[in-house]
Amino acid sequence: MRVADADILIVPGYKGSPENHWQSRWERKLSTARRVRQAEWSKPVRDDWTSAIAEAVNESTRPLVLVAHSLGVAAAVQAVPQFRNRISGAFLVAPPDVGNESIRPRHLMTFGPYPRDPLPFPSVVIASRNDTFSSLDSAEDIAAAWGSLFIDAGESGHINAESGHGPWPEGLLTFGKFMSRLTVAA
Repeated sequence: MRVADADILIVPGYKGSPENHWQSRWERKLSTARRVRQAEWSKPVRDDWTSAIAEAVNESTRPLVLVAHSLGVAAAVQAVPQFRNRISGAFLVAPPDVGNESIRPRHLMTFGPYPRDPLPFPSVVIASRNDTFSSLDSAEDIAAAWGSLFIDAGESGHINAESGHGPWPEGLLTFGKFMSRLTVAA
């Protein structure tokens, strides 16, 4: 599938994605991309976030691919039961360990625990070895439960602008390869 053939739904995490974040850059670069809007980025409420994601998914009239980062991954996965439209795929980056009691801010834990059933669409999880919001083992474990392809991003921090991943060209190449392997959801 080509990017032009799908709606690309950008799902930012806690505090949203600032202008220099790779998600914001991709949104500007990919003509079919649009962002989920949350009422409150700094004080996320699980039900509000999952409802906003489900609404954006259910409004789509074309094949849809999710591009989620951090808490956006947790919210998107929690929203899956509310999806009426089929998803063609999900590109999930830096999922936080929402089951870790030492995670800060603590309200991120309200997005857990993660469902452990396989996702009903192709997916890839990309995680870092030194992400302050999750261990590599935790990310790899949840990717396996979801049936996702797992990609070890090495020592990449939280894979955001603060860790040097503003443009993130490697991520865009990986996303393009992922897209090329997707088919239109029936």
